[in-house]
Formats: sequence, structure tokens, C-alpha cells
Amino acid sequence: MNARVPVITVDGPSGVGKGTLCQWLANRLGFHLLDSGALYRLTALAALRRNLALEDEIQVAAVAAGLEVEFQAGIEESPRIVLEGEEVGAELRSETCGNAASRVAALPAVRAALLQRQRDFRQPPGLIADGRDMGTVVFPDADLKLFLTASAEERARRRHNQLSEQGLNANLKNLADEIAERDARDRQRAAAPLRPAADAETLDTTRLSITEVCDWALMRTRQSLGLPKNC
Repeated sequence: MNARVPVITVDGPSGVGKGTLCQWLANRLGFHLLDSGALYRLTALAALRRNLALEDEIQVAAVAAGLEVEFQAGIEESPRIVLEGEEVGAELRSETCGNAASRVAALPAVRAALLQRQRDFRQPPGLIADGRDMGTVVFPDADLKLFLTASAEERARRRHNQLSEQGLNANLKNLADEIAERDARDRQRAAAPLRPAADAETLDTTRLSITEVCDWALMRTRQSLGLPKNC
């Protein structure tokens, strides 16, 4: 790791606003963006396309190590994610892929295969790292560690609204059950369980707008990195 390149980590479960915040911060500061969750979703998707059992640690880890992936970032929009020459952003956002990613992320060999790949995103002028173990495992020396939370009910409601806006049907209770199941699996896994780093700053976003979350994160980033107020 290049300790001279600043890193801001943002960890937490799904549905707390990490993705939106990290994309906004990266664009605002001109930093690189690491969406670690996308790497696990890509691994899961590639394994499913190969008809592999998601519990087959050796084969899934081999898939993770050899991923042919490209993040084509735009200035104002979310990055295009290309797997083996095909844009797969919509498929990655599906509940099926999300649940599969949570399963493969529990495999130590998969996490080991993706560790250095994630650290390689640390490039000047800085990095915003979005995930579940960014501050505890991947970048333990990060300049600022943020951890976002929200109630399971609010996170299910947000996901339901997202799907509805896309014209997709979803059952709110089923979404809440899936979120609770994924949370339990992520927190109880032996390899890099979901938890805030000892020196992380935690924010509950349940009753906050995304603007309030972004303002708070930018304020703490300015303070931590000594940036001017007009950055």
C-alpha cells in the first residue's frame, strides 16, 4: 500500500447510502473510487455463469483471481462495469446477485484472492473505498474511516422504492427478510465480518437525507485531510 495516498473508507451493510455517498465524494474530490461490493458481485455472477457451486471455495477463488473486469468511470455518472466484454451493471444490482455475493464473500480464499486487487486501487490523488471491511482489513491505515448504518425496515423500504422506480415488482416483507439474512451472514462470517473499525466514525442514516449524509462526510473528510472549505 502507498501510505502517501489518502484513503477514505466507507463501510456498512446494503441500503445505508454507501454507494451514493462514495460516488458523490469521489466526484467532488476528484479521487478514485473502489466499489468492493461490485468485485464480490462480479465474482458471484461469473461463478453462476460457469454453473459453479457457490460453496466450492477453490473454484470460486480461482474465478475471483482471474476476473476480466473493467470499471469505465464517467465524471457525473456511475461507472460502467464490464465483465468479459459485457456491460453487467443491471445484472449486478439484482437481489439474486447480491445474495450470491454475500455467500461467496464468506469464503476466506475468495477474500484473499481479491485483497491485493482492491489495494491496487490506491492511486493518486486519493481513494474513496466502499465496502464492508475496507477500514478493518483492506485499508487499516486509512486517513478516515466512516461506518454507515440504518434500520432494516428503512433499508428494505429504500430498496423497494428503487425497484419500483425501475418498474420492477418486489415484496417489501421478502426484501426485509433477505436483508436480515444477508446481515446475519455478513456479521457472523469468520473471514472479515461486517463491523466498524475501532477508530471508525458511525452515522445512522435512517432519518437522514442523502444530502445530510454527504454534507457530514465531506465535513469530516475536510477535517481529516486538511482540505479547504471550497473543495
